Amino acid sequence: MKFIHLTDLHLTVPGALLWGLDPWAQLDACLADIARHHADAAFVAITGDLTERGEVSAYDALKKRLVDFPLETHLMLGNHDDRKKFRSVFGGDGMVQSAVTRGGNGFLFLDTLKGPPSSAGLYDEERRTWLKGELKKADGAPVYLFLHHPPFAIGHPLMDLIALEEPEAFATLLKGHDIRHMFFGHAHRTISGQWRGIPFSALPSLNHQLPLVPGAVDTVYSNEPPMYAVVLLEQDRTIVHSDAFLNRTPAQMPPDAERSDWY
Repeated sequence: MKFIHLTDLHLTVPGALLWGLDPWAQLDACLADIARHHADAAFVAITGDLTERGEVSAYDALKKRLVDFPLETHLMLGNHDDRKKFRSVFGGDGMVQSAVTRGGNGFLFLDTLKGPPSSAGLYDEERRTWLKGELKKADGAPVYLFLHHPPFAIGHPLMDLIALEEPEAFATLLKGHDIRHMFFGHAHRTISGQWRGIPFSALPSLNHQLPLVPGAVDTVYSNEPPMYAVVLLEQDRTIVHSDAFLNRTPAQMPPDAERSDWY
């Protein structure tokens, strides 16, 4: 089974740049690349910060972009989003959470938006009750979690100030369940590792990034390659490929080189 993970679109009012980059051009190129190379994927998960400032016009333009996109897409919210305005465009009410089952696996898409003035994440009792119910429904089957805010420190001095609040309460919910992997955004970096026995991965934003070392560049944000992840699930493994789709160019070599039985 294959699915796609991308995150932190930071979409603006259509036509407006963000930190010198065009988030709409980045998104269009990303969606086109996914449709071209991964049309067989089961779904796409976008883990929050869909917009930069939560404008209705940005959500409306995103909805229109997805009409012709051939893959099932699951949207989540991040600290730059506005739940009420998102709902005004995409419909529904309450928290933006959902669950699907594919190939005997459960996929849970969580809402960790706390809301202004805080950029930290929140997973309060209402949301924990929903998650508890979905984990019970899984009945021991493998579960994959998607959320915007990491529920632990990632070793970045800025982002660790605005991680998910009350991480212990969140961790307690997961005990005793077969959580195979956690996918999150927020970090604007490629990250992988393990938290309390649960493997995790994160991705760069589709627009701007956070330098790993503060002061490595003169500005808070940096212009580094955006990526999306191609996730391959097998019974005994989870493989996460990160693809820098905008930086994929031919090497300096003849097209027919290395195409024999050299291996």
